[in-house]
Parts: sequence; structure tokens; C-alpha cells
Amino acid sequence: QVQLVESGGGLVQAGGSLRLSCAASGRTFRTYYMGWFRQAPGKEREFVAVISWSGSSTYYADSVKGRFTISRDNAKNTVYLQMGSLKPEDTAVYSCAASDTMRSSAVDYDYWGQGTQVTVSS
Repeated sequence: QVQLVESGGGLVQAGGSLRLSCAASGRTFRTYYMGWFRQAPGKEREFVAVISWSGSSTYYADSVKGRFTISRDNAKNTVYLQMGSLKPEDTAVYSCAASDTMRSSAVDYDYWGQGTQVTVSS
């Protein structure tokens, strides 16, 4: 089992940057694919990015490609989401999740963090 705790959210101006972290407990962290999702008020949860267990493969939603970078440090049991060129439409609660497969659908993820708020002002 994996427990996930996100941090790093906050208020930033459009065009700015933030780095989110997701700390995992459990010795099996390095065997999981890790994803980031986001949910804005009144909208469905949206896939953002996923990274393979080794970190060698990544996949991004078109809406964040070229602006966001997902990475992980298995020695620290942590996955990161570096967000740049932020836009007001990036405002959402961002959650990390763990899966046995490299997918973009939330239903494929078994473990979830509580989320961290990111607000981008115009």
C-alpha cells in the first residue's frame, strides 16, 4: 500500500512557475507508475502527466505539454510536477496518484493523495 501527500501549491501570477511535490510512504513506491491529475471547480478530474517507475518514460496532456515536467526521485520516494508558463485555466486542485500501469485514466489509479490547491491569477 502507498500513502501520498502533496505539497507546493499556492497562488501565482500568470506566467509564473510552481513545483509540486508528492511524498510517498511504503517501500514499493519505486514499482508504481505515478500520475498527476487536476480538478477545477465544477469540472471533471483531468489527467495532467504520468511517469514510469524508472522515470525513463513520461506522457503529458496536450494542455500542459511543453509547460509542465514530471519527474521522480525513487531514493526520496517523491514525484514532482514542475509547472511553468502558468495560465489562469491551470487553476485547480492537483493530486498525485499511483498505478500499476502507465495510463491517463483516473480509474486505473489505486492510490491518491489529498490534493494541493494551485491558483493562477491573471
